Amino acid sequence: MITIQQLSYRAPAKTILRRLDLHVKRGETMAVMGMSGTGKSTLLKCMAGLIRPTMGEIHINGVNIARMRERDLNLVRRKMGIVFQYAALFDSLTVFENVAVGPRRHLRLAESDLARLVREKLEMVGLSDVESLLPSQLSGGMQKRVGLARALALDPEILLYDEPTGGLDPIVATSINELIIRMRDKLGVTSVVVSHDLESIFKVSDRVAMMHQGRILDVGTPAEMRKSSNPYVKQFVEGETEGPIKLRGKERV
Repeated sequence: MITIQQLSYRAPAKTILRRLDLHVKRGETMAVMGMSGTGKSTLLKCMAGLIRPTMGEIHINGVNIARMRERDLNLVRRKMGIVFQYAALFDSLTVFENVAVGPRRHLRLAESDLARLVREKLEMVGLSDVESLLPSQLSGGMQKRVGLARALALDPEILLYDEPTGGLDPIVATSINELIIRMRDKLGVTSVVVSHDLESIFKVSDRVAMMHQGRILDVGTPAEMRKSSNPYVKQFVEGETEGPIKLRGKERV
């Protein structure tokens, strides 16, 4: 479903992705783990076509989107749903209007059909009777669920999650993990989850990729990664301060 080859991305101040390779099978959930600042979110934005890589290829369903024209890229994006780290809901819009943003733009639906679609997507993520509320009236976990409902609104083939359990308490985080698994099993979507939450990673993923300093160092099943002899994977999974992953000054403090 997704094939990334020799992907690089350079920001004005530094190189973030370095000739990265990754392959995601159709219908699987691939988790990308690694330290903060190692390029995970940048990789996700490249997959979604939100930023252009400096070099390399990103094949979605066999089509290279890395140099695609914006008009054509928009057609590919319609097959993707993105759940942002902080939900990224529009503060001035109600829950209904947030979920309806995509369908209003891309589908010609009567208001009754639009209302039915929004209710259906909210029910899929375990929410009801919240359509008239504003994001500020929701808990963090509810905001994440609304973000997922919005990502599902156009029936995507691919779901991209950026730190889906970040900032949530353990019980709410577990409910989000269960939703990710349910979306894979019920809808058959291909999912990519970037996170440094090991409990979430090992619970939701079919395979896990270890990312460090803009490169993928190793890929395996959760069981394989737990037992990996790769020193970077081993240090990250075991949470050791000593090893090849060096802490920056503020992290040591």
